[in-house]
Amino acid sequence: MDITVRIPVTSDWLCFAGKADCNLKVIRESLGINIAAREGVVQLQGDKQRVCVAKAVIDRLAHRADAGTAIESGEVLDFIAEESAGHEIESATTVVPSSTLLSWDGDLDVYSGGRKIRPRTENQIRYVEAIRNHDLVFGKGPAGTGKTYLAVAAAVHLLKQDRVRKIVLVRPAVEAGEKLGFLPGDLEAKVHPYLRPLLDALHDMIDFATIRRFLESDVLEIAPLAYMRGRTLNHAVIILDEAQNTTASQMKMFLTRLGHGSKMIVTGDPSQIDLNNPAMSGLLDAARRFREVPGVAIVKMDGEDVVRHPLVQRIISSYVADERHH
Repeated sequence: MDITVRIPVTSDWLCFAGKADCNLKVIRESLGINIAAREGVVQLQGDKQRVCVAKAVIDRLAHRADAGTAIESGEVLDFIAEESAGHEIESATTVVPSSTLLSWDGDLDVYSGGRKIRPRTENQIRYVEAIRNHDLVFGKGPAGTGKTYLAVAAAVHLLKQDRVRKIVLVRPAVEAGEKLGFLPGDLEAKVHPYLRPLLDALHDMIDFATIRRFLESDVLEIAPLAYMRGRTLNHAVIILDEAQNTTASQMKMFLTRLGHGSKMIVTGDPSQIDLNNPAMSGLLDAARRFREVPGVAIVKMDGEDVVRHPLVQRIISSYVADERHH
């Protein structure tokens, strides 16, 4: 089937098609049809039912654009899923990854003074590329390799580009020698010092007043892992830090929080497991389970990727050498 859809001249083409025609790309990849577009005209070609679904979605996008209403990135997938259900074809939300919507070009652009953040090592480049192109990414490696820092930078970049609505920063409640329950104060007083490493990365990228505003408006959420149970997180970047200290069941609970238009980044250091039985680490279990799963990327970093003080690299190498001898 081959049809032509004309978009009202009053419609905002950028609003309708999205940046770099990303809305049209999602429709094409989701439904498996051909789409050729120029300003004011969209040509659809393919299976009759799927073309009909595409036309219905395009009509809805054009109506929103004609009204001057902004179209959220995840809404295109929602429109396709709704129209697909009516035509009894496979829902697009199970076909196209949200990474189609949540990719980007160029450097990571964060808030502080227009500062650009770039990966420095080969593995860090692979890691950022994995985050760019996958919905679920595991970053494994020792302290100082930029796992958390680059994950937060990617999240801030996507927030600044209006690709996501919020950032969720999460850590498991397992620490070396001290638990949350023994710290003084209410939940906020307990959690914020506990999640300090994530906040340190944020402070490098966003000024204090903006962080406070984001926390108050729920654009930025910082929470222990237990508070993720029962939730679905749409249009967000969700970062799980210190994931080596999750159990397999906790990791499963966390990963199944992934909603439409979201990315998950899981970071951890397998050499610093504080669980009573290190073999039960959810990070190790997940790395084994998801090696061959489409849409999932696992990136391993090592001492060569340490970008902190030069001594840190030598400290890590000394410990690794000692562990090999024992």
